[in-house]
Amino acid sequence: MRRETGYYETSTVAGEQVRAFVPYPLPPARPPLAIEGQLRERVREAEHGLSRLELAGELVPSLDWFLYTFVRKEAVLSSQIEGTQATLMDLLDYEAGTGVSPPGADVEEVCNYLDALSFARGQLAEPSGLPLSMRLLSETHRRLLQGVRGASKMPGEIRRSQNWIGGSRPGNAVFVSPPPHRLPELLSDLERYVHEDDRLPAVVRVGLVHVHFETLHPYLDGNGRIGRLLIALLLEHWRLLSRPLLYLSLFFKRHRQEYYRRLDAVRTEGDFEGWLDFFLDGVATIAGEAVATARDLFARVTADRERVVHQAGTTLLAVRLFDRLPSQPLVTVPWVVEALETTKPTAGRAIDALVQAGVLVETTGRKRNRVYAYQAYLERLREGTELGDGA
Repeated sequence: MRRETGYYETSTVAGEQVRAFVPYPLPPARPPLAIEGQLRERVREAEHGLSRLELAGELVPSLDWFLYTFVRKEAVLSSQIEGTQATLMDLLDYEAGTGVSPPGADVEEVCNYLDALSFARGQLAEPSGLPLSMRLLSETHRRLLQGVRGASKMPGEIRRSQNWIGGSRPGNAVFVSPPPHRLPELLSDLERYVHEDDRLPAVVRVGLVHVHFETLHPYLDGNGRIGRLLIALLLEHWRLLSRPLLYLSLFFKRHRQEYYRRLDAVRTEGDFEGWLDFFLDGVATIAGEAVATARDLFARVTADRERVVHQAGTTLLAVRLFDRLPSQPLVTVPWVVEALETTKPTAGRAIDALVQAGVLVETTGRKRNRVYAYQAYLERLREGTELGDGA
């Protein structure tokens, strides 16, 4: 039996007849969603993957390392899906103030994503903060588009005009989202679903909310990034993870065309099962890769620290500098002077000690204003974030 997922409403936009899709509220019905067979196994694998990732975060000596790096990886990847050209190295260069590459609009968009996620998580962590709601998402959206591409498209406000996906106008679009006058009720229904009890597994509900949000497309710009950021917030809201350690956008980037095809099939064919099979596979796959990355990074840091400590001539300041590298993998002499409150000659000697230990590598080839990278660490971390990586 083919599932009914919504209906079409015809209206006139820019002088032509347009059929906009209006989805029914979650959860899927007519018929109800059944978690059985392969889909049940997908749920089990996804839940197991998230449990292992949560445990990996608890076992490492400094969860801040992985939060710093994994959150930035997700920010870069989610932005790349929307066409930005910034890489993880561009972002780290900018944050380190190395001056290697001038900050462009694409890097600023990634920084906005980081600020938006930090704001949203901060609100949810505060007893007096905003709950997980459209108001929170709109305030998050405001920060996402602040001062960058899309800044003129009503940041922080639900759209009051028709938008669409694909095509040059609604009349030839691949998909036309709900008319603006339908959004208050539709968004209220979505918010209600997030906070009501449901027999479905929480990881399944995350996938349902994401596809439903993308279908509603409530903003004039930035819907994709907010929709993927919402995944991170829901994983915490439903206690599947305590920190945003899952960079699921890597899976969506690798399988970008399949990602869009699965989203569209929910609207056109009612194929929630196909979307969930794809989504849950992504959760299990990336959770497993994140665990492996965490393990490899921790092993690398542990081995390198041993080498630094036992290196002849290593100073206490050199060890202190090394301990900062996982969350500051690009350094300069001025940064070391300020961060470790030391002198320029002492900072230079600490850097030289780490270069001699094979930990830091000078990346500019210049005699002045040099930049040093924790190269082996960065090479492992940046996998999948370079332009051209993925499908």
